[in-house]
Amino acid sequence: MTRVFESLGRLIVRHPRRTIGVWIALTALGFGLAIFGVTGTNLFDRLTTGEPNVPGSDSQLASQLVSDASIKGAQLTLVLDGVPVDAAGVAEAMAPAHEELAAIPGVATVIDPLVLPDGPANPAAAPLIATDGNGFLVIVELDAALDEDAEATALTAVEHRLADIPADLADVAPDARGIVGGETLIIETITEQVEKDLTTGEAIALPIALLVMVFVFGGFLAASIPMAGAIASIGGGLGVLLGFSYFMDLEASVVNIVTILGLGLSIDYGLLIVSRFREELHRLVDGEEAPVGNGRRRRGDRAVTTALMNTMATAGRTVAFSALTVAIAISGLLVFQPQILRSFGLASVAVILIAIGTALTLVPAMLAVFGRKLIKPGFISRIPGLRSVLARTADVESEEGIFSSLTARVQRRPWWVLGGVLLALGVLTIPLTHLELRNSTTELLPGGSVQRDYIGALVENYPAATSPAVVVVAQTTLENATAWSAELATLDNVASVEAPIPLGSDVLIGIRPDTLDAGSKIARDVVLEVRDLDPGFQTLVGGQAAGQIDFADALVDRAPWAAGIVILATFVLLFLMTGSVVIPIKALLTNVLSLAASLGVLVWVFQDGNLSGVLGFISTGGIETYVVALVIAFAFGLAMDYEVFLLSRIKELHDAGYSNNDSVRLGLQRSGRIITSAATIIVVVFTGFVFGELLVIKEVGFSLAVAVFIDATLVRLLLVPATMTLLGSWNWWAPTFMTRIYEKLAITH
Repeated sequence: MTRVFESLGRLIVRHPRRTIGVWIALTALGFGLAIFGVTGTNLFDRLTTGEPNVPGSDSQLASQLVSDASIKGAQLTLVLDGVPVDAAGVAEAMAPAHEELAAIPGVATVIDPLVLPDGPANPAAAPLIATDGNGFLVIVELDAALDEDAEATALTAVEHRLADIPADLADVAPDARGIVGGETLIIETITEQVEKDLTTGEAIALPIALLVMVFVFGGFLAASIPMAGAIASIGGGLGVLLGFSYFMDLEASVVNIVTILGLGLSIDYGLLIVSRFREELHRLVDGEEAPVGNGRRRRGDRAVTTALMNTMATAGRTVAFSALTVAIAISGLLVFQPQILRSFGLASVAVILIAIGTALTLVPAMLAVFGRKLIKPGFISRIPGLRSVLARTADVESEEGIFSSLTARVQRRPWWVLGGVLLALGVLTIPLTHLELRNSTTELLPGGSVQRDYIGALVENYPAATSPAVVVVAQTTLENATAWSAELATLDNVASVEAPIPLGSDVLIGIRPDTLDAGSKIARDVVLEVRDLDPGFQTLVGGQAAGQIDFADALVDRAPWAAGIVILATFVLLFLMTGSVVIPIKALLTNVLSLAASLGVLVWVFQDGNLSGVLGFISTGGIETYVVALVIAFAFGLAMDYEVFLLSRIKELHDAGYSNNDSVRLGLQRSGRIITSAATIIVVVFTGFVFGELLVIKEVGFSLAVAVFIDATLVRLLLVPATMTLLGSWNWWAPTFMTRIYEKLAITH
């Protein structure tokens, strides 16, 4: 294993500029494809959004049957307010708008209360008139046979004309206001916000991450190398996501969430490689009599070559091993049925591979080019006031320091530390006991967005024009379904049942629970009640609440498989790294505690609504179902990332003959600075995306930032040294037969 990484280091030293050139080309290609696309549609144009579903579930089949039976074209709706439909002159003022909308190529129908026979007095007009009588709807439907380009052109023309109607009514209704909305505009709003949030997150995260690394390395040059790897990973990742979009649906949030992961891991891995290279180069150069000179890389510089090969054999191996553990943790998402989780899993693994590629090729190539210059004091170290700060923060080779001192204090009172950390994690976990899972749709729109206002206006003043929260597809006759609908109306928490209507060979029944929240417990209870009934024919229950129930059931059904695969693979990898069966078990248990605490904080903030004002979101009353799955997978992977960073140094010292306690103390001193720095940077990266507007991105960014913070402080700096001190020599125990396996297959330096 060591020889493979040494050989890679030797190859890169021979061709560093060629390696950098290849990555520059790949990065530019990735960004170019993502921004400009291949056929005129870029990555963000190809994103989709909608309620997550489970293929083959009742809710998904019901939704599919309703969708297949509908031959309607795209629709846009104008919600007018401040315009009584029966006010004098309104009908006359609306006439030109009717004619112009109908004349737009591709428009099939224009409907409002004024065009119906007998006008607003027609019973069919009731759903189109505001419940307060102070407004009405104008609905424009396009021809279902339009191709994509013609539909887009028609929708743009219709949107603009609808938006002008309030001005047309100014003379007869001075207070007229209007909001234009529809499914296409909602999707457009979300995908545009994804792009904006991505820009916002990177604009916040990258500069702060660079600043942190300047203090870690004591100069801009060394700090810029991991940043270059991160930018290359982002470009490559976006290009790969565009490719994925051609053979699978990509949820809009996948771009930001996967980019967060790739950005954080790239910086982490680059940080570890650069730090170890500087350590190795210092060790080699400090013993030379010849001066470093101007710091430029000399052709055939044996110190640089040796340092880079040693770095690849140690830190390079650790990075590859760490990336493998993260990829395994996230690949657990591929076990689940929901397509959205599989797409996240596949895209994330691809981005992890790109991150490891930049860390093991681009970063070493830049190290080879700059060589000895990377260990020269940077110009900022000569700035008054910064020299003393950098002396404490920049990486050093001291065997003793703040982390070894902290570990020594933990080792003096391990039981107290263990008890205190477990108590703290337990308190943070408490909110998890009342977790509510949601599959939100339009509730995820940014607060204050036009389309969110549009949805709110419909729900408040046009409830009859909105879809029922619960739908039932009954595979029977209209007569039987009508008779059964009377029984549905008697169920608890059912406000009304709509008259059954034919749906192909089936019958569609709409149920309106006694709540405005389509995903609430009341709505879920109605779904469960309907599913418990036996009407004598097959029924499929759909809607948001039904989708939530099916999604949660799908997670529970496959969770043991996903957990089993991840746990087994992680155990095997850590065993092959350490030769112990105790350390892998301890790592898994501590990671579970850390995860539970992180999820507890997530519930307290986003479900309970605490910090909603500070973070700028509107709580949906729960946590998105797939966000919980993503946070568990990603946070577990990142926790294992830092576990590998720490254990690699502890194991290295233990193999060199140090006692268990000294290995832990000195291992934490050597790796603590990197773990803390890497965690600080990745927290900054994740926090940067909390300042976006989409709720899902906020939830994932916040929860992962919290998870990394908890893991890098309470777990790595306190819980791990405490438990390893208490276990003593038992840390390294394994049955005899497993020891023989380790001796043959060990992944060692």
